Amino acid sequence: MNEQRPVPAGSSRLTIDLDALRANYRSLAVRVAPARCGAVVKANAYGLGVAQAAPALYREGCRSFFVAQFCEATALARAIGAGAEIFILNGVDPGNEAFCAEQNFLPVLNSLSQVERWRALARTLGRALPAALQIDTGMSRLGLPQSAAMALAGDASFAREVELRLLLTHLACADEPERPENSAQLAAFNAVGACFPSVPKSVANSGGVMLSSDYHGDLARPGVALYGVDPGPADAGLRPVIGLGARVIQIRTIAAGTGVGYGLKHVATAAQRVATISLGYADGWPRSLSGVGAAWHRGVRLPILGRVSMDSLTVDISALPEAALAEGDFVEFLGPSQSLSDVARDAGTIAYEILTSLGTRHTRIFVENGVAQTFAAGEPL
Repeated sequence: MNEQRPVPAGSSRLTIDLDALRANYRSLAVRVAPARCGAVVKANAYGLGVAQAAPALYREGCRSFFVAQFCEATALARAIGAGAEIFILNGVDPGNEAFCAEQNFLPVLNSLSQVERWRALARTLGRALPAALQIDTGMSRLGLPQSAAMALAGDASFAREVELRLLLTHLACADEPERPENSAQLAAFNAVGACFPSVPKSVANSGGVMLSSDYHGDLARPGVALYGVDPGPADAGLRPVIGLGARVIQIRTIAAGTGVGYGLKHVATAAQRVATISLGYADGWPRSLSGVGAAWHRGVRLPILGRVSMDSLTVDISALPEAALAEGDFVEFLGPSQSLSDVARDAGTIAYEILTSLGTRHTRIFVENGVAQTFAAGEPL
């Protein structure tokens, strides 16, 4: 990495701690051992930048990566090169089968139509094609019905045409450990898995990693936990991976009776010092935080006043000494004072949505081994 790389000054900056990402992977890998630990890096590594996050995970020993779509698989392959397996969770789109096979990607076959198209290509090529098979054990989202999967297990031609590398299912309630649906899904999956005794099994998403070893199978596939978000009610000891700060554009004092922002939804009841910040919903900061969320500065909470706009928001800085904040300074939105989970709670959503919505207008600073690599806002990652 080149910390001297010059970039234009940005209005907001997103810091991604690749050392923390790697530490979280190590922690999860230890937790699921002797099962292997993969990594879900779909949605551009949950919005952080797959071109930087995936190689860091590879350096930490990860060799099984999961994306959602074919386009993500091609970007990931460019980032990590050969030597790892890339699973496409949504399977292969009609017409993309040959491309997928040429790139040695592993489609997760979720329906009989996907299975049949993959088998047809195998017959055309005259060789078995590798793939994974997903079983729907109760989530009703993706995967073959259990009866259909068992029928394939008894189909000798299927075994000749499809080289199964993984059998998987997805837990609907893993973030709620006490839900009986978890054990019901596991039992259903194990019943199907018994029909494929030599195929590696995968059940555990991030929440599943925190469940008992019965759920860990042969390969775990954590996602959001890698990025520092606890996937369940317990503290998993994960390290925060990102920080977000945005600049003060303007500071003013408003009199009692003065409105703030679109619709003038906030009206000052007394004189207030307010700061307009260069962060809005176009930058992934939810509009639902209007009048609810906050920024922080030097451990002091700065409540958001009125509506979050597309490119800016306004906070109350009356609690700060006048000299504590000036135009051009940064205030904290994600960091030691406010976690992703805190923001998600205040916004009435989940940390996944905050992460994947942060957008491209932030200057991004990737830090690893004490060295920073900086990308200007809008620069391809």
